[in-house]
Amino acid sequence: MINSMYGKSVLNLTELTKDEFMGIIELAVAIKANPEEYRGVLAGKILAMIFEKNSTRTRVSFEAGIIQLGGQAIVLDSKSTQMGRGEPVKDTAKVMSNYVDAIMIRTYSDQMVAELAAEASIPVINGLTDNHHPCQILADFQTIYEQKGKLEGIKLTYIGDGNNMAHSFLIGGSLVGMDVSIATPKGYEPKEEFVKLAKENAKVSGSVIEISNEPDQAAKNADVLVTDVWASMGDESEQKEREKVFKSFQVNEQIAAQAKKDYLFLHCLPAHRGEEVAADIIDGVHSAIYEEAGNRLHAQKALMVKVLTNL
Repeated sequence: MINSMYGKSVLNLTELTKDEFMGIIELAVAIKANPEEYRGVLAGKILAMIFEKNSTRTRVSFEAGIIQLGGQAIVLDSKSTQMGRGEPVKDTAKVMSNYVDAIMIRTYSDQMVAELAAEASIPVINGLTDNHHPCQILADFQTIYEQKGKLEGIKLTYIGDGNNMAHSFLIGGSLVGMDVSIATPKGYEPKEEFVKLAKENAKVSGSVIEISNEPDQAAKNADVLVTDVWASMGDESEQKEREKVFKSFQVNEQIAAQAKKDYLFLHCLPAHRGEEVAADIIDGVHSAIYEEAGNRLHAQKALMVKVLTNL
């Protein structure tokens, strides 16, 4: 079977078919179960990692992942590169294509990442941008797949800011047939373009997409509850204001009582206990946040294998 992802950039989940998405999940599960089988798959491959945004999980999981697969990583802080001094993205892309086998970038601008991918002759992976977080969704859906045995027909409820995580849940969920319910305060809804896209996907996959300002209602019969920090990186100046606006959107026992009794709680981390989530929820028996974080390693290993080999 031909790997349709070989040599392909992954900037957001709109670029993946359902089969490609599920192929990554299934490979991630296989790599996690039998890491030694994949130990040298990326021998000789080099991943350049460019960071404009701070990172713990993205950096360590990608770097550890490619090393475990037999390759190497070069970590670049954009401030210490010529990009930080205003070198055109086109020049960086074309030069880097001569040196390394793939680029992972964690930054702000989706447009800049799209330009990097358009000008590079090697795969570019979006490690996080303002509108998308595809690698986190792969890890989250791997976790759900492992815990629930399926993705199709699962109801996922996301409560909080309509940010890049909300956008990515909408796109990923609607792609695989997962029902997605998003509840945000008024004025903080996900961008309409991604809601529209999810609803178009849902016509094909059979999923249900709901956007509301009612967290209790959104959480009804949820298989999975998810939240994220109220002020994402770059929005820190709004923290105090957001604490007031989002006060009733904390995932706590009241919200969790609306979900199914065997619900799963996820959070991409870092988390602020007592703000977006109560401590007894994130540290409780339903929480799988550490398994979820661990799956960043396996999901990203699978993604790198898919774009860098014909397996």
